[in-house]
Amino acid sequence: MKILLLGSGGREHALAWKILQSPKVDKLFVAPGNAGTAVGGCVNVALKADDFEGIKRLVLAEGIDMLVVGPEDPLVKGIYDYFRDDTELSHIPVIGPSRAGAELEGSKDFAKRFMHRHGIPTAAYRTFDGTQLDEAMSFLETLAPPYVLKADGLCAGKGVLIVPTLEEAKQELRDMLGGMFGQASARVVVEEFLSGVECSVFVLTDGKDYKILPEAKDYKRIGEGDTGLNTGGMGSVSPVPFADEEWMRKVEERIIRPTVEGLASENIDYKGFIFFGLINCSGEPKVIEYNCRMGDPETETVMLRLKSDIVDLFEGVAEGNLGQRKIQIDERHAVCVMLVSGGYPGTYAKGLPIDMSGVQAGANTIVFHAGTAFNADGVVVTAGGRVMGISSYGSTQNEAMNRSFAVAEQVAFEGKYFRHDIGADL
Repeated sequence: MKILLLGSGGREHALAWKILQSPKVDKLFVAPGNAGTAVGGCVNVALKADDFEGIKRLVLAEGIDMLVVGPEDPLVKGIYDYFRDDTELSHIPVIGPSRAGAELEGSKDFAKRFMHRHGIPTAAYRTFDGTQLDEAMSFLETLAPPYVLKADGLCAGKGVLIVPTLEEAKQELRDMLGGMFGQASARVVVEEFLSGVECSVFVLTDGKDYKILPEAKDYKRIGEGDTGLNTGGMGSVSPVPFADEEWMRKVEERIIRPTVEGLASENIDYKGFIFFGLINCSGEPKVIEYNCRMGDPETETVMLRLKSDIVDLFEGVAEGNLGQRKIQIDERHAVCVMLVSGGYPGTYAKGLPIDMSGVQAGANTIVFHAGTAFNADGVVVTAGGRVMGISSYGSTQNEAMNRSFAVAEQVAFEGKYFRHDIGADL
């Protein structure tokens, strides 16, 4: 089987690493990929993940048998629908939801209304546009601090603000509705703040059945102790101690099953991953957000703990018989530590050489590339804010943490930074 994977980050490198373990795969193309996928047995293709016409040409020229979509952007833009509605492509399965299904991530307001319709526990909220500023200010006054403001559209993980005071919240809301995030914040969801520990839960679904993947916890703030600016994610751990059998039973009964059944009842075509961003409120799970794809950097620990053949599961999605497929989970712990560029998530340099000569990873550690590329001399250089994810197994969480921290110290590039407390709160 020939598979095309879309995307260029750490999530895609981790998915590629897992896909290539399948005996069902003859060749894996990644568009556009990164320096890690280029040397990891994949074939990188210089195509953007939302270049639908270019993707079609590649698929037909190479005889691609399956498309796996990593990032949210092509899903929200409708790549599933593009394949489904094209007579030359419609026989090729796409692992990822339709445009309508991707609205779970593409519109925070759609997601909140969906949860409300199907009785799925989440924070109280209202949505406002620029014509409703006075109403929005009045609603803010009914909430207790801190205040949560979410741009309705996609903002590459940066469109959520948690603001400590009412005055700041009012000013930030004015700025958001005034174009802080462009068209993405033309509407803003204002919601109550939920207090608790966050947890990411993932399922793969064929639209009627689903398989629950290993859960994870990510770390979004740049600074240790969860301080400083929000980032795309500084690391992740799996499993999560409080996500025990009883808590996960509540998650499945109150959140996962109603979501999958709700999508089906609304005739929304959904064949792919669903990310549930959850919070544990005194033992009760509530939904903070949905994503229509795997999380990053959670994928870099979840894939380590998935023992099953992921391509076999993808075939179950494509053929509509996922319920008959087996899923096995590795009982070991996994910890990912993200190496980022100096200055991230603000301004940072690119094109800095990465020295891996001192790395002694061993069999229990995998280095997943995220923002990397080759320069004109064939040297691996930095090409983004989040550069590499160092993911390790351990019989305990501490063992996995220590292995990842050790390799994180060994990778060298100018301005390298990573958090030394990933997993410490657990």
